[in-house]
Amino acid sequence: MGVQSASGFPQNSGTLIPEIWAGKLLTKFYAATCLAEIANTDYEGEISAQGDKVNIRTTPDIDVKPYIKGQPLTYQTPETDLRELLIDQALYYGVHVDDIDKFQADVKFIEAWTADAAKQVKIRQERLVLADIYADAAPENAGATAGKESGSLDMGTLAAPLELTKLNIVDFLVDIGTVLDEQNVPDEDRWVILPWNMVAMIKTSELKDASLSGDAQSILRNGRVGRIDRLTIYGSNLVERFVNTSDSNSICWNAIAGHKQGLSWAAQFTKTETLRAESTFGDFIRGLSVYGYEVLKPDCIVHAIAKRGTISP
Repeated sequence: MGVQSASGFPQNSGTLIPEIWAGKLLTKFYAATCLAEIANTDYEGEISAQGDKVNIRTTPDIDVKPYIKGQPLTYQTPETDLRELLIDQALYYGVHVDDIDKFQADVKFIEAWTADAAKQVKIRQERLVLADIYADAAPENAGATAGKESGSLDMGTLAAPLELTKLNIVDFLVDIGTVLDEQNVPDEDRWVILPWNMVAMIKTSELKDASLSGDAQSILRNGRVGRIDRLTIYGSNLVERFVNTSDSNSICWNAIAGHKQGLSWAAQFTKTETLRAESTFGDFIRGLSVYGYEVLKPDCIVHAIAKRGTISP
């Protein structure tokens, strides 16, 4: 419109005064992704295309028996179980770039578009994985009677989800650690993913920021906010949120915790290519990403059903 002018005074905006296009694209914000932090990618280099299958050999349990002098020894023939990591899912993007736009543009929009596509692929993959793997947690690592040894740790149920507040959020994290302890899960590489509104409870809890050692750069990159009781805490907007019809239509989350060896994930961009358009002057730019994931150690995954609770005055 231009600056307002008095009655009868000419308004030259859009005629003599040209429009100005910014020389930079507007900054875009993305959901933090942490899948590469919580899953092992040991087999990523072994995939090449959708439909690949990676056979993973597991270490068998060796029997240990009491020794009695003079008694003949018996020998076990160990059998190695095979687990399969299927690379059976794929995502793609495709954009059209006109030659004139490419020639006349004053910003490097093609690089920006393809970078955005790569980030959208990561976000889409992580949302799908987090909405699926919680169901593979060991039965002893979920429900109101979690804990392989004690059966006394409440991880919440659909009928009675955990009501988390700043008063009990730290206790909840300690309970997760205990569930993993009772499965003999190593201390290193433990993690938990929570929605940001529950991460905020930690920041206002009795421990406050003194317990969180994450740096600002890592928070922006992957949602890492620090460690409590051997758990690296990640905040994410990709944790599955649902309306719980079993609990008066409350809003709940499928919070997930575990150890890096529990989940295996492999992904690759197997194709990124440019083709000339047939019916116009321009290019088609497209990319294909194949991926697969598998919970290889269910005893290393913890599933909690939680909602935001209220504090009585």
